[in-house]
Amino acid sequence: MEKAPKYYIVEASALPEVFLKVAEAKRLISTGEATTVNEAARMTGISRSAFYKYRDSVLPFQNMMAGRIITFQFLLHDEKGLLSSMLMIFAEHKANIQTINSIVPTNGSAIVTITAETTDLTVSLDELLRLLRGHAGVIKAEILAG
Repeated sequence: MEKAPKYYIVEASALPEVFLKVAEAKRLISTGEATTVNEAARMTGISRSAFYKYRDSVLPFQNMMAGRIITFQFLLHDEKGLLSSMLMIFAEHKANIQTINSIVPTNGSAIVTITAETTDLTVSLDELLRLLRGHAGVIKAEILAG
């Protein structure tokens, strides 16, 4: 009887270097920067056998989230047009908004929850979150579920 796989989310700095290099090799292949496994392995300094050994077991967190429904939570200043301009960031990067929930602003700020489908996302989930966090009027931005 085959055991079901167990998954862990681990900070990259705690992983053996070979896992990080396998993830980088997979990225090089997926972006076309490397056209073969041999080329990607050479570029990252790992053997082809190490790549094949770990390729199905190593996946960056943001890639695991791609193609899923992601729920974001924001703490926003109560400013006219802020939510609309944030929605433009989602639209520009092809995140499909599913739901928007907001509480009535108190003390000049409001909590807003946005659920988006990310199959066609044109940037990584980390990059989208970075853009949203950096937007004027955003006090806090985080991923609640996905």
